[in-house]
Amino acid sequence: MGLYLLCFGVPLLFALWAQSKVRRAFGKYSQVGNSSNMTGAEAAATMLRNQGLRVVESAQAAKQTSGSVAIESVGGFLTDHYDPRSRVLRLSPNVYNGRSLASVGVACHEAGHALQHAHGYAALELRTMMVPVASFGSWAAFPLILMGMIMNAAGLILAGIIVFTAIVAFQIVTLPVEFNATSRAKEALYQTGVIRHPAERQGVASVLDAAALTYVAATVSSIATLLYYVTIFSGGSRD
Repeated sequence: MGLYLLCFGVPLLFALWAQSKVRRAFGKYSQVGNSSNMTGAEAAATMLRNQGLRVVESAQAAKQTSGSVAIESVGGFLTDHYDPRSRVLRLSPNVYNGRSLASVGVACHEAGHALQHAHGYAALELRTMMVPVASFGSWAAFPLILMGMIMNAAGLILAGIIVFTAIVAFQIVTLPVEFNATSRAKEALYQTGVIRHPAERQGVASVLDAAALTYVAATVSSIATLLYYVTIFSGGSRD
C-alpha cells in the first residue's frame, strides 16, 4: 500500500495542484489586458510573421504553401494546440479572441511550436515521430499488464512494461519542447511590442510557467507508474 500511494497518490496530488495553479493563473491574468490591445490570434500572427512565416486563412492554404501557418478557433477551454501535420494553430475562444495577458501568452506559446516546426527543432521532430508509438502504449500497456497478472504470465507483464516505457519516453521528450516554446513566447511578446512593461512580462510568465508544471506533473506521474510496474514485476519474478 505504501508503494502504491507513493507511486500514484503523490503524483496525483502534484498533478491536481499543477492544474489548479494553471486555472488560477489563467483566471487572474485573463482579467488583465495587454498594452497593445491585441487578441491572442493577432499576437500569434505577429510573432509568426516577425520570424518570417506567412499566416494564411486556411489549413488547405497552409499545406500548399511552404513556410505558412493557419490560425483557427477551436471549441473548449484551454484546448489550444499546434497541429504540425496540417500546419494549423488552433486556439480556444478565450485565447483566440481574448485581449488579456493570459490570451496572448498562451497563443504565442502555441505559435512557438509552429516556429519549432518551421525551423526543424529536433526535439519536436522526435516527439512527432514518437506519437504513434506513445498512442499505442497508452491503450495497450495496462491491458497487457492486467492480463499478465490474471494469467500469471510474466511475459505479458514484461511486454506491457516495455510498451509503457514508450509513454514515459514521450513525456520526457515533451518537456524540452514545451519549455522551448515558452521561452520563445516570452521573448517574442516583448520583442514585437505585444507587451511593453515588466509587470506584463511577469504576468505572462506566471501563466506559462504554471502551464509548464502540468507537463512536469505528467512526466513525474508516468515515471512513478513505470517504477511501480517494474517493482511489482521484479517481486513477482523472484517469487
